[in-house]
Amino acid sequence: MPECGKRRRHRITEHTIEIPAPPVQLTGDLTVPTQSSGLVIFAHGSGSSRLSSRNRQVAVALNGHGLATLLFDLLTSEEEADRANVFDIEMLSRRLLAATRWAMAEPTLSRLPLGYFGASTGAAAALCAAAELGSEISGVVSRGGRPDMAGPCLHEVTAPTLLIVGGSDRVVLELNQAASKALRCPNELAVVPGATHLFEEPGALEKVAELAGAWFSDHLTDRTSGPEAPEDI
Repeated sequence: MPECGKRRRHRITEHTIEIPAPPVQLTGDLTVPTQSSGLVIFAHGSGSSRLSSRNRQVAVALNGHGLATLLFDLLTSEEEADRANVFDIEMLSRRLLAATRWAMAEPTLSRLPLGYFGASTGAAAALCAAAELGSEISGVVSRGGRPDMAGPCLHEVTAPTLLIVGGSDRVVLELNQAASKALRCPNELAVVPGATHLFEEPGALEKVAELAGAWFSDHLTDRTSGPEAPEDI
């Protein structure tokens, strides 16, 4: 896996947006550096939201590499009250597709290659959405993901996929090892030594961000350079 190289300084703009996902609207936080080389859309895990401190830490690191990021709430507050929705991968995938199509239709973002960063159950949703969109998705990264919950979608993913798992997260590591063998797309399994499921150990989440940055920098660079940071979204 290539190193990311030295980071450049980027002017960054941030917007709070509303994403149409009938019958609801989903709130998102869009961050766009100047001359973005790609857009990474985040899918958070069960019981989390766009405010996930772990995902936001990774997003900031990706912004430093010149990648735009979109973190959004997969469910409304009312929907979150029903725990069944939190584990409804089909619904979560539909919401992720809605956010992706919003980005693809937005003139200031439409030329950017797209990637997904999924955590826990959000990784399963990311894999299912990537399977549906095919070549429209240039790369997928899973952090402590549950690719086993993607079901038959797993075999249809074509985007290069990186599975990041904590070395001490034994059960999830085994699930990801099986998923790596089942995936038919180019994929790698990266194990962060000593890390548990939430990557709370010193330096563990920084390693996740480093690995994700390298993966997206490698795979989200096939199209022309992205736009300047938009003035209005």
